[in-house]
Amino acid sequence: MDDQIKSLDALNEAVSGTVAATVSVGPVHEQVRDELGRSYATGKRKDAVARVWIRPGSGKVIVNGKDQAEYFARPVLRLILRQPFQVTNVEGQFDVHATVKGGGLSGQAGAVKHGISKALQLYDPSLRAALKAAGFLTRDSRVVERKKYGKAKARKSFQFSKR
Repeated sequence: MDDQIKSLDALNEAVSGTVAATVSVGPVHEQVRDELGRSYATGKRKDAVARVWIRPGSGKVIVNGKDQAEYFARPVLRLILRQPFQVTNVEGQFDVHATVKGGGLSGQAGAVKHGISKALQLYDPSLRAALKAAGFLTRDSRVVERKKYGKAKARKSFQFSKR
């Protein structure tokens, strides 16, 4: 072993002739689209699961075969669906087709929002930073706690009687 490196200067001389290795910073996200130009994602909240497809269009949102105003009658729920588009400044540029099952309307709206966010990120990876900063790519994992035996509900005890 005659070519041992004993100082930093010797190390610099040894490395100067070699090509520096490229260092990748984090995972590289690619566009994911099907043959029809759509991106698909699954969104979840509470017990609701939404399958969401997005494609470039005029901003039409169809949920379970109905228009969003018909399916989500409360304005607050429609506002929840618009949030991912507002955060990424692409409002009115994508058509959404979603099927959602389980849970109540609030959970279903949250599931569709989660699905739209994930699908937008797959369609255009440059939107990921804004969606992640807003917290839309994180699944809200809160679910109803199960009932335990010996309890009236999940945690509520029966009324205590001394006699």
